[in-house]
Amino acid sequence: MKIATAAYPLDVLTSWAQYEDKLARWVADAAGQGADLLVFPEYGAMELATLDGLDVAGDLEKSLFAVSDRVADADALHLRLAAEHNVHIVTASAPMATPTRPVNRARLITPTGQTGAQDKQIMTRFEEEVWDVVPGNALQVFDTTLGKIGILICYDSEFPLLGRALADCDVICVPSATETLAGYWRVRIGSMARALENQCITAMSSVVGPAEWSEALGTCFGAGGIYGPPDRGFPETGVLAAGTLNAPAWTIGEVDLTQVAEVRRDGIVLNRKHWHHQIGREHSALPFRLR
Repeated sequence: MKIATAAYPLDVLTSWAQYEDKLARWVADAAGQGADLLVFPEYGAMELATLDGLDVAGDLEKSLFAVSDRVADADALHLRLAAEHNVHIVTASAPMATPTRPVNRARLITPTGQTGAQDKQIMTRFEEEVWDVVPGNALQVFDTTLGKIGILICYDSEFPLLGRALADCDVICVPSATETLAGYWRVRIGSMARALENQCITAMSSVVGPAEWSEALGTCFGAGGIYGPPDRGFPETGVLAAGTLNAPAWTIGEVDLTQVAEVRRDGIVLNRKHWHHQIGREHSALPFRLR
């Protein structure tokens, strides 16, 4: 199958029709290149707040709920486009209101109308200390006609135990939004590490470019990327496809999940199988004085 990961710019929207047209172009472009799974980035849905005016989009608290109020309509649009183009879509994540505080939620939408939701597990300092976005539901393994798919939203990709919870997944999608080059590389390195440990595919998407109307996003750095284990049947770098930094576009890579199964069965190394070898032993380092 082919996976498309977005380097996605945010726009100031003046009408819902403008958003519909934009999303339709992006989905049609990826589908036209043969993509089966499309991955949009973290907080890519924040542009929906501009439909309520820049004063709302620029207000941290108001923007959370302005976007949350439009997610149902956005999901309906994604459902229509997924069916029309026969693709699976990981939607751009959005703040979703809950009885307590909003969570950061991405949705997986299939061409046959099935949906699933994945919330971010660990908040960045800004989300926790300033924006008051909170962790949501448990990690999910979505069993689809393409294979088993999981989602680690941005910062979550930097934690090995969260990746390990998705060890049954063939593909782990990593929607991201990072305001620095260092942030982009942290998520990219985390994505590549999770592909190594789980001997699977990771697919990273990014918000790119300026969104100065949003205190939450500012200017983002990023690129699409698709990674695998640097092992038999995969590139020696582990990089299946990498986009150009900060260039809005799809990054598309072809993956063969039989290669994932084969490397898990008989790879040069067996990281996924050997994970448990590090458990149940004393690994704390002891002081040693050189003589």
